[in-house]
Amino acid sequence: MCGSVRNRAEREEEPMGLAALQCEFDNEAVAFRLREEIARRRISRQGLAETARLSISTLEKALSGRRPFTLATIVRLEEALGSSLREQPRPDPAVPALAPPEMGSYARPAVQWIEGEYLTLRASFGEEGAIYAYRTEIRWSRAKGHLVFAESERLDSCFEQAGFVSMPHLSGHVYLVTGEAGQYRMTILGRATRDQRMFGLLSTLQVGHGSQLVPVSSPVALVPIEQLPEARFGLIRADDKPVRSYREILDTALTQDFCRLRR
Repeated sequence: MCGSVRNRAEREEEPMGLAALQCEFDNEAVAFRLREEIARRRISRQGLAETARLSISTLEKALSGRRPFTLATIVRLEEALGSSLREQPRPDPAVPALAPPEMGSYARPAVQWIEGEYLTLRASFGEEGAIYAYRTEIRWSRAKGHLVFAESERLDSCFEQAGFVSMPHLSGHVYLVTGEAGQYRMTILGRATRDQRMFGLLSTLQVGHGSQLVPVSSPVALVPIEQLPEARFGLIRADDKPVRSYREILDTALTQDFCRLRR
């Protein structure tokens, strides 16, 4: 089936009536929502493309922003996922939406500074001295009324995370939380620096022997992606070119007391 999908490369030519509807959805919002669904459901992009009867090339280009989504593509993806990718605005946009109390009751104008894409760095859990780099996007969800985040550009794409953002006033910290079936993964970030970088601690579960899951933590750094135009993602080994600069950024989490590790 995979081969037949690739051979049937998509050439969508929409009627002018559909072209007029393109403005009714935000490409960036659709791409974010799609990455969130892929991460939450633990599905592969190849599998989604096959289910939606799309070429993997079309899906990858749309997710990366190299090609806009067409209405036909979105409809196929929504049918495959069984959920909408197009967020509906709230009935009264003049009233500022507040996040739920358990997330800090923040209003969007107060947290717009955090919206964007970040290069995310943490220690590799499998290779000593290596750094794991991927992309994290944070944005406001009009449908949910609070900030959400989603990861992408991970080598282990089946473990990409998506969840909600909590920003309580009491501590001033930022929490990126994934919760699924009672299982949680959390990143706690300190106040952003003057250049909008954030540092903190990530706690999650690592695959151990057999099917055993082992709690593991690592310092973590989020750097606005525009500050590193040649950012590399994936496993950055000790002899790779960017490892020195990435290590210096990541070590800031500990040297500047954004987090502490104790034994």
